[in-house]
Amino acid sequence: MKKLYSVFVFSFLTSSLFAQHELSGEITSEKDHSALAGATIYITDLRLGAFSDADGKFTIQNMPNGNYVIEVSHIGYATQVRKVTVGGTATSDFELAESRVQLNEVIVTGVASATDKQRSPISVVTVNYDEIMEKASTNVIDAISKVPGVSAITDGQSISKPVIRGLGYNRVLTISDGVQLVDQAWFDEFGIEADPNAVNKYEILKGPGSLAYGSDAISGVVNLISEQPLPEGQTKGEVLMNYQTNNGLINNMIHVAGTKNRISWSGRVDYTTAHAYQNKYDGYVLNSQFNNFNTDARIGLHRKWGFTQLRATYFDMKTGIVDGTRDSTSGTLMRQVAYPDLNGGAPTYEIPTKQEQTSYQPFTINQRIQHTKLVWDNSIAVGSGRIAAIFSWQRNQRQESNDPTIPNTPNIYYYSNAATYDVKYLSPQFHGFNVSTGVNGVYQSSQSLGTLLLIPNYDFFQIGGFAIVDKQVDKLNLSGGVRYTTRTFNGHDHWVDSTTQAPSIPNGPNSFHEFQGFKSKFNGLSFSVGGAYNITDKVFVKANIARGWRAPNVSEAAANGVHDGTVVYEVGDSKLTPETSLEEDIAFGVNSRDVSFEIDFFNNSINNFIYSQGLKSIHGGDSINNSLNAAGLGAAPVYKFTQGKAQLYGGEVGLNIHPSTMRWVELNSTVSMVYGGLKGVADSVKYLPFVPPTRITTDLRFNIKKTGEGLKNVFVKIGLLDVFQQSNVYKQFAIYNGLNTALTPYEYRASKSPTQGYVLFNASVGGNIISNGQTLCKIYVTCNNVFDTPYMDYMSRFKYNPVNYTTGRVGVFNMGRNVSFKVVIPINFKK
Repeated sequence: MKKLYSVFVFSFLTSSLFAQHELSGEITSEKDHSALAGATIYITDLRLGAFSDADGKFTIQNMPNGNYVIEVSHIGYATQVRKVTVGGTATSDFELAESRVQLNEVIVTGVASATDKQRSPISVVTVNYDEIMEKASTNVIDAISKVPGVSAITDGQSISKPVIRGLGYNRVLTISDGVQLVDQAWFDEFGIEADPNAVNKYEILKGPGSLAYGSDAISGVVNLISEQPLPEGQTKGEVLMNYQTNNGLINNMIHVAGTKNRISWSGRVDYTTAHAYQNKYDGYVLNSQFNNFNTDARIGLHRKWGFTQLRATYFDMKTGIVDGTRDSTSGTLMRQVAYPDLNGGAPTYEIPTKQEQTSYQPFTINQRIQHTKLVWDNSIAVGSGRIAAIFSWQRNQRQESNDPTIPNTPNIYYYSNAATYDVKYLSPQFHGFNVSTGVNGVYQSSQSLGTLLLIPNYDFFQIGGFAIVDKQVDKLNLSGGVRYTTRTFNGHDHWVDSTTQAPSIPNGPNSFHEFQGFKSKFNGLSFSVGGAYNITDKVFVKANIARGWRAPNVSEAAANGVHDGTVVYEVGDSKLTPETSLEEDIAFGVNSRDVSFEIDFFNNSINNFIYSQGLKSIHGGDSINNSLNAAGLGAAPVYKFTQGKAQLYGGEVGLNIHPSTMRWVELNSTVSMVYGGLKGVADSVKYLPFVPPTRITTDLRFNIKKTGEGLKNVFVKIGLLDVFQQSNVYKQFAIYNGLNTALTPYEYRASKSPTQGYVLFNASVGGNIISNGQTLCKIYVTCNNVFDTPYMDYMSRFKYNPVNYTTGRVGVFNMGRNVSFKVVIPINFKK
């Protein structure tokens, strides 16, 4: 009997794990049923794909059995998404309709497995590779900062932090290569450590993503998705060259990838450098230059049981820090050459030379960020289900050098190691139900190695279990889930010498108890439930309600010192409790051959919302800290983190008109609106900083089908960006050292001169150069701010920079006219 049982188990495993399963089919044109060669067939959950041959046929072999979402795309045709069941030999044919616009897509963000976007109740917007290439951007978030519902807090041209529906910082989670980026996301001047050229597609989840990811996704998720592995037998590469006129940006990248014997691999090297950008009012914005080196490599093994792949990335950026100090006579931005002393002496500045203004190397006052990441991604078939497991190790090093007399010596230095883990089981379909259960979390250990301290050394551990269920009921797709998360935070005790800022023994001579050790434990419940109903194949409605959860970050819980990026003394509170939010979303949309339209509304109510509040002196006015531990920075207004209730509401509208009878023209327009602030406080202080103003975008695109012998896929696009004035601002006004120039987390000057609205015009043209049927290169020419309009974006931190007393203008303005020339040269290898 025992022997018979062993034979039965062996037979089951061999049939379920190692059976010869394959999917085949034919791709044709809906118009004339002709074969479409070169169509891409891809199954995201398996990292497997194929190209159709000259007869439009394809075959994907050695697949694990199960239910998958397959995506079929071809240039000039609308993408099709379909669920397929693989068990033994399966066949699925596709007829594609002519269209330049993607009417449907597969998404992976915030869902258990790859899902048809139109059938998901959560609000997700995507930006594909072609859209990325047509943009002129300077960092990884800049490329999506005009997506409906998305904006960015900027710190010059090199650093942008994503904001989704009015919330940013640790309330937006960034995913790269399938794992959470673990860094120091709580500060304004800390950006995202990812290579823009390594992103093949963006997915932005708008709303609480805590169900799938845990804390730090209370307002949304930005998912940076790299290129998919090539089909079997394919080896390709590309060289990218980009030059921009305003900042002299030079970007060169080479990427090569291939798959042979079901082993996939890829490698990339990328370097970007730019001098200071310029505008009509400020000339060259001194010390806004940066340079950035990136590299990544991947190797994967694809077999009948699933896949396993390893990916390594390294990000290294050095960027200048713009302080906005000007010559009082000429208004010219000046370079700092001496640091203020502990006795309150003033720093020393000098007017830079023309050569210094256009240098490609940041000055001594700069920031260097290094991020190393290793990701191990796995999917293993278990019967008709599968186990998906992804792990990462990450090291983040962030250094700021602020003393010009000591080059390359950081006085701010954060160094952290982190590990993430995500293991889930996707069960076979049971009575129409798809169920996913799993556990994921993160561990981070961080040290402050510099002499200027704001936060203590710390470590935290997070673990959460979740279950997600969805079911298709005719035209209605229901989805819901629940998650419970635990985060343990440990802030380390720390004493420093008040004269040297070096670590000191407790109660020693000149010792200062900078940070008192503490431990906190937070528990949180998240849930989400919603549905998407297809009224017809082209008309849909979605509704979702979700509860988000976010634990306090290290700055909110334990800050104690001068934040050099804002020149305020920040005080944390270890007794803060987690934020919880309840967000309702509803959307209505149309995806037809001629028109795509979607309107989304949301309401987000947040309890225990954490924010920084200025403290008042007993003598009136702002509380000023004169502690010697604010080395070199002198006195500073005191801000303490506290909690309250907040509400944000608004919506987005997107309209794309692409007439099937006039495929040469396309109109795309979007509107983004968000309102709200703190509840139960005075009107003068209820508004939150960096809530973006209303924004309208309009693009008119012409696709030129009939071109010369050597041209293909030519387009011309003209666009308009209309950003309204943000009048709902924090009204408190501070006086710092006798001048109204304090740099604070809130808009001190807003009551006197709120950031004005503005209108910008943009234009672009591009296409492929062809010879003997082969693409020699792809060219993209983009001009942002065609009329060189001076403007200051409300989301720019440079609006806090000092006043120009020769003009009366406050802060530093954004980039003027910028023309980008981008060339992509494909490298084709013989099979």
